[in-house]
Amino acid sequence: MTNDLVISGRFYYQGKFQELMVGIRSGNIAEIRKTITGDKVMKIDGGIMPASTDTHVHFRDPGETEKEDFSTGSMSAIYGGTTTVMDMPNNIIPITDHERFDNKLSGIRGRSYCDYGLYSLYNGSNAALLSKKSIGIKIYLGGSTNTNGVSVRDEDIKTLNGKRIPVMFHAEDQKCLAQNHFEARNLREHNLSRPSICESLAIGTAMEYNLDKSVITHISDYNSIAATPGKKIVYEATPHHILLNDELDIGPDGKVNPPLRSREIQQNLLQHYLSGDIDIISSDHAPHTAQDKEEFQYAKSGIIGVETRVPLLLGLVSKHVLDLDLFYRTAIQNPASLFGLKKGVIDIGYRADFMAYRPSNMRRVNPERLHSKYSLSPFGGFDAIFPDSVIMGGNMVLDKGEIIENRLGNFLTGTSG
Repeated sequence: MTNDLVISGRFYYQGKFQELMVGIRSGNIAEIRKTITGDKVMKIDGGIMPASTDTHVHFRDPGETEKEDFSTGSMSAIYGGTTTVMDMPNNIIPITDHERFDNKLSGIRGRSYCDYGLYSLYNGSNAALLSKKSIGIKIYLGGSTNTNGVSVRDEDIKTLNGKRIPVMFHAEDQKCLAQNHFEARNLREHNLSRPSICESLAIGTAMEYNLDKSVITHISDYNSIAATPGKKIVYEATPHHILLNDELDIGPDGKVNPPLRSREIQQNLLQHYLSGDIDIISSDHAPHTAQDKEEFQYAKSGIIGVETRVPLLLGLVSKHVLDLDLFYRTAIQNPASLFGLKKGVIDIGYRADFMAYRPSNMRRVNPERLHSKYSLSPFGGFDAIFPDSVIMGGNMVLDKGEIIENRLGNFLTGTSG
């Protein structure tokens, strides 16, 4: 059979960069050889890796599209080397049943630049009502944006396990949050108002539920994990929790739940990530308007990051801080594998989603050049390497650092039963 496209370049294949040619048919990898003949051969410069999957974004669509919508959020993802996102369900009208899920999906179809899956929200009593199309289930053990903390009923555990999809826990204990709450005026006080012990208690609760595919999202303090050793569970961290802390002068732009911790705790989390103790790095992209972020005490919690997640990590790789294979596993392979996607690996039968970058193309993050609606990024000035090219399903969607294809994203359903 004839390939639709052959790409020639330095591919990250079987743990190292190699000069190869990759044949693509119907959007998937069909051949991997040193030499492939074809009518359409494309030479791509730089290192070519599988494009990334971000399992944790809040694109605010529907309901708060003044902050972000699926078009702007997914475009931002492509600029950051991400061709697949999983969108959280804590919309103004939370995604708690089939009808709300389908309404959200119908409003998104045809508007996304990247592939996408959608979560449903467990509210403490709706396990049987959650859409079978869900890519995963989100459970907030403590309240955050547009949500309240809930507990999982014993009778719902079997139902949730039967869906055979990941269950993502926002791990802050509701009672602990209530006991420690006060109106914080700065990052340090916000840290104290939602202390690490709330995270540790919530992780313990999630362990007790013993769900088959549990994921603890946005770990902020590695000691929270150390308190519950020996359990089979997936741990997600974010660039902001491994790179930022409450001593930085970033004001409301750094306000997030769970909070940025002390420099000591942040450095400890970073070292554990660099040692391979974290499974997945996601962005927890959570945009707000400039007005939402004006005064710290009343500012909304959330940090943007879908566009900077991969570039920041590539910057660490280029500086020899982060091992290339660890970056690959935590930002590319593991996120896709968790959801059973044929992505994140350069192998026959996998989706032809790639990003190409040049290690020499290091530059500092300029929030004004990001593509989210409100680019209130606390990562301004950080070193990063943004991709030059992105290919999705065999189509070049980003070339020379600019979007060239419009809204090719497909909806990805879960394996829910």
